[in-house]
Amino acid sequence: MAGHEFFEPADRKRPVAEPTAADPLAEPEPRHACDPAFKHGVVVGFDGSTSSERALAYAIGMARRLAQGLIIVHVANRLPTTVWAGCEPPVFVDVPDHRTEVLGLELACADYLAEVPWILVERGGDICHELEEVGREYEADAIVVGSTHGLVGRIFGSVAGRLAKRAQRPVVVIP
Repeated sequence: MAGHEFFEPADRKRPVAEPTAADPLAEPEPRHACDPAFKHGVVVGFDGSTSSERALAYAIGMARRLAQGLIIVHVANRLPTTVWAGCEPPVFVDVPDHRTEVLGLELACADYLAEVPWILVERGGDICHELEEVGREYEADAIVVGSTHGLVGRIFGSVAGRLAKRAQRPVVVIP
């Protein structure tokens, strides 16, 4: 009844308002609501690289054999970038990665994904932590990742190696 105000008698109690997002005492909402249809599915890390494409192919077969859904996770690159603004000191800016949208469109057009139900989940942050977090949220049966090749993986440790050390569920590394 927008636009109309009804006055209540003074002896009548007013209903208590439900906590809102602006209410500091309100309980925080969960980070992401996961689709119950994908509980116990297979999580796969995907960034469009050759090794992640091989991991996706393996995860599709694994999900099909288990008769489960496929949770494709893209961890967006949100590294701070230095911006020089005249004489002021450098500022760090959070640059979003729009690659997830492009990957989502590519995956939606892919015929090979018609074999299993799938969803694409975007996260930002540490790849290992986010893959494990999605695995925990969906109670995944396994996490599938491609192996890391190159100098960066040797120096900082590969995602697959770090994930295998800390994961609470099976990790399958595809070469």
